[in-house]
Amino acid sequence: MSRVRVFQETHFAIMTHKDPLPLTLASRRLAVAPMLDWTDRHCRYFLRLISRQTLLYTEMVTTNALIHGDRERFLCFDVAEHPLALQLGGSDPTDLALCARMGADWGYDEINLNVGCPSDRVQNGRFGACLMAEPQTVADCVAAMKDTVTLPVTVKCRIGIDDRDSYGELVDFVGHLHQAGCDALIVHARKAWLKGLSPKENRDIPPLRYDVVLRLKQDFPDLCIVINGGIKTLDQTCELLDDLDGVMIGREAYHNPWILAEADRRIFGAEQTIMTRAEVLRRFLPYAERQLAAGVPLNAMSRHLLGLFQGQPGARAWRRRISENAHLRGAGIAVIAPPEML
Repeated sequence: MSRVRVFQETHFAIMTHKDPLPLTLASRRLAVAPMLDWTDRHCRYFLRLISRQTLLYTEMVTTNALIHGDRERFLCFDVAEHPLALQLGGSDPTDLALCARMGADWGYDEINLNVGCPSDRVQNGRFGACLMAEPQTVADCVAAMKDTVTLPVTVKCRIGIDDRDSYGELVDFVGHLHQAGCDALIVHARKAWLKGLSPKENRDIPPLRYDVVLRLKQDFPDLCIVINGGIKTLDQTCELLDDLDGVMIGREAYHNPWILAEADRRIFGAEQTIMTRAEVLRRFLPYAERQLAAGVPLNAMSRHLLGLFQGQPGARAWRRRISENAHLRGAGIAVIAPPEML
């Protein structure tokens, strides 16, 4: 057996077999949003080096992909990524229960159901934001997963879809989930237009309505409610935490990951080792070496690092070096080494 194959099998066992961590209310104070094509395992490992406490989420994985596809590809992660939630896409309670069990067996800390993505592909599969029109279906999905696993089962949704955006309809939707035992609700504080807007436009054009999420928390005081959408700083996060249980940051955490550098201290009240950006990158290098040895191309990892030195001297030249070299055959960790090491 080759050395690479031995490494893959050994490292896979290390990555996937760990008892899930209990997620408390405090664990949800800050999270990085699930983002398709972005929050893969390499991205999450990198973000974990910056913040030990922030809750991380996988990209959305469909039930069909897990049931009929390469489970190792979709579920594999490094134990360093904990606390870590698996986000599922689907609408069949039986299939979701089966996939929730897979996630629990793999060692995830939470199972999350996507009821917020408005893309045409997702709608054609009858999941994502279109399910907000079917509160009983979503409740049945939550109940089926709750009956199958002991992990927290949560839902990520919008405040409404199309013309079905009245507060009464949102309360009815949340009421169904609450009754089904949903452990936490993550609310993107925008409605979604299922027709006429692209997924990108749905992240920007519908206005943010934080007031709606705050009102939900008042009407469901015993339900853990986390807000998402347009949040870019820890100062903003702290303000929202005065009234809500948690905050989820999306693209800002990806493009400018250093905003998480003080999260453990400011958001979670934990001791935090003060590191420089270069020290974070140096700690990423052994991981990159292991992945390269397992056959992962460098650019699959380096693309997630580009925001680390945002606004710092030499950052542009460092990013240019990565973009020009990381995709080349045989590219190694020297391409992504911290600027002062060059």
